[in-house]
Amino acid sequence: MIDKLRSIAIFATVVDQGSFRGAAQHLGLAPSRISEVVSQLEAELGVTLLYRTTRQLSLTHEGRLLHQKAQDMLAAAEMGLDQIGPTARIPTGSLRVSAPAFISQTKLMDTFAKFAIEHPHVDIDFQFSDRRADLIKDGFDIAIRAGWLEDSELMSRTIGHTDRFLVASPKYSESRNTPTTPSDLEEWDWIRFAMRPDQTDLTSNDGELVSVVGKSNVTVNSAEALYEFAARGLGVTAIPEHLACRGFDRGELVHVLAHWKLKPLGLYAVWPSQSRRENLTTLFVRFMVDNSKP
Repeated sequence: MIDKLRSIAIFATVVDQGSFRGAAQHLGLAPSRISEVVSQLEAELGVTLLYRTTRQLSLTHEGRLLHQKAQDMLAAAEMGLDQIGPTARIPTGSLRVSAPAFISQTKLMDTFAKFAIEHPHVDIDFQFSDRRADLIKDGFDIAIRAGWLEDSELMSRTIGHTDRFLVASPKYSESRNTPTTPSDLEEWDWIRFAMRPDQTDLTSNDGELVSVVGKSNVTVNSAEALYEFAARGLGVTAIPEHLACRGFDRGELVHVLAHWKLKPLGLYAVWPSQSRRENLTTLFVRFMVDNSKP
């Protein structure tokens, strides 16, 4: 039984690290040994746990079921060790954190760095991508998300917000009639962000709310791409404050309808309700809440 539990733990590490090589580096074993252990486990159970290709691994139905139970098993073991171990007061272990790519240019990086400095025994794997990660499937412990949270089974805490500005290039703006209300932008070209609704809501200083859809020929999945296409004169778009200010400073962008405000993007930490690394996860989230000033 002990050997089988060890094999299950190794299998879970392969899933969490995304590859046999990553698991080998994490555990200090040879990749061939990791592959051998997983193959033996599959033979003992009589099922295939992982589909293997030259580029990636993917879980079978049986693999997903076992991985979920393995996470529960390892979480219970880690919590027990935390409670009785002589280093219980020193956070140790590893965390995988997903965050939108634009976060890498915000003040949240200061908070990430501060956490890493203050907790040198915690290994943190940060993945910055505008593709929304599936925490369970992709093996992340925590995700930082921007936008407005929908109902979810995930746990969540608000860690701040970032303002957004409506922008366009000076040349594009000058080629259009000066807008006085959001409705004037219906005929402008819009650069859309794939993860946001097509409708854009703006609020005046007097509290009037106006929604604009506008026409769009270009859709992207990156905030940086929104900036670059807007700077090249493809139309109007909404981007986070730090990108907009960069464009204003460089003279590449102008603020469109500056007296109308966009709804800020909320910034949230989300994590599974049953986290394998519950102690580290809650430690990280509390740290973000206490120290983040986006």
